[in-house]
Amino acid sequence: MAYQPMTARSRDEEHRAATPLELFFDLCFVVAVAQAGKQLVHALIEDHAAAGITGYLFVFFGVWWAWMNFSWFASAYDVDDVPYRIATLVQISGVLVYSAGVPRAFNDNDWTVAVLGYVLMRLALTTQWLRAAAGEQGPARRTALTYAVGLVICQVGWVALLAAPESSRRWLFLVLVVAELAVPMVAERGFETPWHAHHIAERYGLFTIIVLGETIAAATVAVQSALDEHEALDELLPIAAGGLLVVFAAWWIYFAVPGHEILTSNREAIPWGYGHYVIFGSAAAIGAGIEVAVEHATGEGHISQFAANLSVTVPTAVFLITVWLLHSRHFKRGAVQQLVLPVSALAVLACSFAGDAAVLVAGLVSALTVAVGVVLTERTGPPARMSV
Repeated sequence: MAYQPMTARSRDEEHRAATPLELFFDLCFVVAVAQAGKQLVHALIEDHAAAGITGYLFVFFGVWWAWMNFSWFASAYDVDDVPYRIATLVQISGVLVYSAGVPRAFNDNDWTVAVLGYVLMRLALTTQWLRAAAGEQGPARRTALTYAVGLVICQVGWVALLAAPESSRRWLFLVLVVAELAVPMVAERGFETPWHAHHIAERYGLFTIIVLGETIAAATVAVQSALDEHEALDELLPIAAGGLLVVFAAWWIYFAVPGHEILTSNREAIPWGYGHYVIFGSAAAIGAGIEVAVEHATGEGHISQFAANLSVTVPTAVFLITVWLLHSRHFKRGAVQQLVLPVSALAVLACSFAGDAAVLVAGLVSALTVAVGVVLTERTGPPARMSV
């Protein structure tokens, strides 16, 4: 546990697994995910879908991007000594501050607290990159320093955002998002940080599990609250059953293929890693959608039945098609297997027209998707493991 030089870990390291600190880090980030989902629910049931979805996408970016940057850095440089642990705990503190600022950012376009928390997270990571630079030489050192400089420049931009006119903040936000996304691509042009494919795939998988777990928890609380106030079991049971089937199918489909086999270089890893913004965001939005469906079923929502249905079917369809693009299509055999998830995504969207049975029907379609995938895999044989 004593201080040691921070040098790169080997990409060929055996038994590279997520650490207890990384798991703790993920759990604390779910607080911010829950806050974003809660605000999305409120916006949707008040029929402010456009503003709600925009706010959700913006807020979720801060959560996802800070988590992603730490995860890839840790995969290459985790030394698990006292300074490393302290810097990571500072990042956790930052995400808790960020979470506290989510409601104001979401509802009032007041990003002061959220930016404070975000900058705290990012500056802690900057110190980690500077420490990595001190232990490296040549191209690896330049890459680490480029990361550090890029992070600082972006944080100056986020602080400056607070002084910008409120009407222009959303557009400036998008500019800063592009700048943040560009940092890894610029930093790694001359040298790829030695992230570990198995470790990265496990980290993303664990965060997917945590987000899906938060989805189930949020839906459970919504159903319980509705039962306590309305005792509308007949209306809520189909929603609960359908939502559970959707989440179960989402888990099955995501973990049906060996994600690490896709990650051979930054050419594959960067689109894969960036694309998980949509996977994580849609997985969390499924839980928000189930809450909206519950609110509508008990007469609390100010939206139509069709709009309530869309709140579940759209994120479910987005999840299915994105998992296919990032994961599953690389392991499919033949046109029939390739079409399973895209067709399922369209079928789930069609469930939006199923009235008050939409969530249940979407759940049944999701379960059928898994069943079809299993049968096709049994007939053709998996390339590495069972594929859906």
